[in-house]
Amino acid sequence: MTGRHGRGDPWTRLAIALAAVGALTAGIGVWSTLTEDDGRCTPDARLVAPCGAWWGAYIPYDEDSSLTRPVYAFEKKIGRKLDLVYTYHDMSGSRADGELLTPDERELGRERLLMLAWESTVWTEKHHANWTEKQLGWKNIASGAYDTSVIDPQARRIKEYGKRVFFSFDQEADFRIPEGAGTPEEYVAAYRHLHDRFERLGVTNVVWVWTVSGYLGNADTMKRLYPGDAYVDWIGMDQYNYYLCHKSPDWLDFEKSQRPSYDWLRKNVSADKPIMLSEFSTAPDPKKPERQRDWYTAIPKAAPTLPEARAYVHWNRAVPGPGCDLTIDAGPGLEGYRIAGRDPYFRQDVPDR
Repeated sequence: MTGRHGRGDPWTRLAIALAAVGALTAGIGVWSTLTEDDGRCTPDARLVAPCGAWWGAYIPYDEDSSLTRPVYAFEKKIGRKLDLVYTYHDMSGSRADGELLTPDERELGRERLLMLAWESTVWTEKHHANWTEKQLGWKNIASGAYDTSVIDPQARRIKEYGKRVFFSFDQEADFRIPEGAGTPEEYVAAYRHLHDRFERLGVTNVVWVWTVSGYLGNADTMKRLYPGDAYVDWIGMDQYNYYLCHKSPDWLDFEKSQRPSYDWLRKNVSADKPIMLSEFSTAPDPKKPERQRDWYTAIPKAAPTLPEARAYVHWNRAVPGPGCDLTIDAGPGLEGYRIAGRDPYFRQDVPDR
């Protein structure tokens, strides 16, 4: 008993003690109700976290083809565990890149969500090192030509994994058309075929993410690429502040880089589906390094004003071209990202199944 309550007669002390026990018991009951029975912040079947958003990243393999080491190193730098790890695969069937749910992914998936992006290509170099590839063609995917050799074995691997995974087929499909993948109609047919094939094989632990660039110059194409609400759980968009990377004269802060595409997708594609910022990042401003830090620290304030954006996935890899180091491995960018990731909005409980 503290000095504050150390005075008074025995009956008074007894009454105080009993009242304290009663209050404690009542408090435990209320806390139990909120944490165990209320469930208002529990992610739903589509892995939507209703009280905030997932905090994730794409981290490339290291020189020894390890994914776990660079992810753990990145988490140490940012001072927290990622909610979601985003990985990319081709359709080669190779152990390096063509097998979904590698041992490293499975290890990371024990305490994190996984987002698997599957491209209908065969990469020329391991881990897509130089960004060159061979297109298999959407019409060929839709025809079933790759069902038994490519799609079915990987679908069974996902089914065996058991835990729910985010899954994206040919992310940024709007930019794949000029590369020879096919027409928007062929993409829709391929996407639906893959979805239906998974269903036929009993793969029920996939959360389907339809991912486009979000570049509004491709607005008409993106509308034609949408497979339909029955085939989509989330809508993904990949928007950046490229700045000098693409010789843009304008610096776009976080909100200006994301809101136009977010609003357009909600208005023109689906007002019901949650949004995933499936790739986002900013190039640095070499003349004003603090800008990169401030770009990230603005995210927690902007996030609640983008209420259907329920996952934020940082792209942590340099892309070809001058000024295109989009990583945040050091300096002001890392500082800003660390600060943003501490916000309670990005502190959701990751489900274990």
